[in-house]
Amino acid sequence: MQNMGIEMLERARFDAASLGAIVVRNDPGNAPWGEARNVALHVSGAEFNPIANLSRCFGLDTAFVTAMVPNHPLGVRAQQGIREMGVKAFYRMFEHNGMDGPNIAQTFSDRGWPGRPPKVGYNRANEAAQLLVPEDFDWDRVFEGGMRLFHCGGLFTALCQKTTDLAIHAFQQAKQHGAMLSYDLNWRPALWGRRGGEAAAQAANHEIAKMLDVLVGNEEDLQRALGIEGPDVEKAGKLDTQVFRAMIEAARKKYPNLRVIATTLRETVTPFKHRWSAIAWAEGKFVEAPVAELDVFDRIGGGDGFAAGFFYSLLTGKSLEDAVLRGWAHGALITSFAGDTTMATMEMVEEYMAGPGSRVKR
Repeated sequence: MQNMGIEMLERARFDAASLGAIVVRNDPGNAPWGEARNVALHVSGAEFNPIANLSRCFGLDTAFVTAMVPNHPLGVRAQQGIREMGVKAFYRMFEHNGMDGPNIAQTFSDRGWPGRPPKVGYNRANEAAQLLVPEDFDWDRVFEGGMRLFHCGGLFTALCQKTTDLAIHAFQQAKQHGAMLSYDLNWRPALWGRRGGEAAAQAANHEIAKMLDVLVGNEEDLQRALGIEGPDVEKAGKLDTQVFRAMIEAARKKYPNLRVIATTLRETVTPFKHRWSAIAWAEGKFVEAPVAELDVFDRIGGGDGFAAGFFYSLLTGKSLEDAVLRGWAHGALITSFAGDTTMATMEMVEEYMAGPGSRVKR
């Protein structure tokens, strides 16, 4: 089967799988963190979310390769969250020592308020996922029966040299087993800053990008995490698609193996008012989603929602236009729910796609 210039398996045990760290997000709602008294716990992870969304909303068979700490309450919650989304897990189990780890990572992310932007913090001390090595997994078993798409992302590779090396090894294994390879650059200066900043990120991502079929990343991701030269995004405007278009040729020239490049575009008016769009390139053409004026309940997860919708269309033989619109619609819907993963149904997504102002631009 071929779609968007990519040869892929037509049938397999798993439609999609990813490698990454599972995270529990602590969400105090609109309260500033220093004043929070109650939190909601959301099972999350930049690499987990797209795979969970593909299972829950789009009905595909998915899997997640990760570290787990089953004898700690956060590990119990994480396992439960993975099961709830219908995702098959391949775990390297670690035992918590009762004192300081190994741990399930936590993020702390409030929702802000007009005039007070959201704040995000991390606690990844002695994180189990940072202890993973290639020998922790039986890769023939992971890929047994076939896998159509294998995904990873820049948050996982940024954690430490071990996770970078593991991602490269996993991509090599996936390629040998016939999977299509996708990667979300997800530039995070707070994570890469500990390892040498942009230079370290670009060196790691260069090795990964040479293998990929699909790359997800906005203008800043391409510049900071991959070293693609381009104009100042802030000056050009975050919804200016000409900036993105201008960088594609440079990326394609550097990585001629890339078949699809896609990203969301978001302009934050207030924490609860966003302007939202998306753009993608494949087979020599661009497709843009319209600009939606979003009323946002929880901003976390919109980009992962876009990726899931886009991947669904790619895997099911739909057009680039459908992929951009489906990803755009699903990502927009996720911002209307609490938490990082989807509560949407296919019906909701297709209603949003068919709504007013949903015509794509080419």
